[in-house]
Amino acid sequence: MTIQIQQIESHQIAEAKRVILSVARNIFQWQAPLEEIILQFDEQGELKDIDELQSHYFDRQGIFLVAMDQGKIIGTGAIRKADSETAELKRLWLLEEYHGQGIGYQLMQMLLQFAQTAGYQHIHLLTDRRQDRAISFYQRLGFKPIQCDNNDPDDICMQLAI
Repeated sequence: MTIQIQQIESHQIAEAKRVILSVARNIFQWQAPLEEIILQFDEQGELKDIDELQSHYFDRQGIFLVAMDQGKIIGTGAIRKADSETAELKRLWLLEEYHGQGIGYQLMQMLLQFAQTAGYQHIHLLTDRRQDRAISFYQRLGFKPIQCDNNDPDDICMQLAI
């Protein structure tokens, strides 16, 4: 298996959103069919940042990557500017059947390298407390819990000095 990681192209947006929502559907045990979930998220603008990659990532000193296996998107990950010293990690998702193969780590290494080259000092993230596997992954990478700016008890925020 040869995994390729590259910057997303505009024709890959729908497929990337499908991967993200497919993984989220499994984690959060949503019962609705995937197609219905995709429609709902599109109607609510929940993944607007992906629809508008240029303004949400590329114009904000960021990058949006996709991991691919034989031309099929299997994972995503992005970085964008939070402030002059801090990048925000966004949309790190990987299809479950690819877990444990180092692909998430490869994605993160490319994102960390991008952030360092861009001059960021820290990377922060916000995730749902129910994402145990993701939280463990971030901890193994050296991310530490920090106070969230919002008051959502379901969220956990973490930061990594780079």
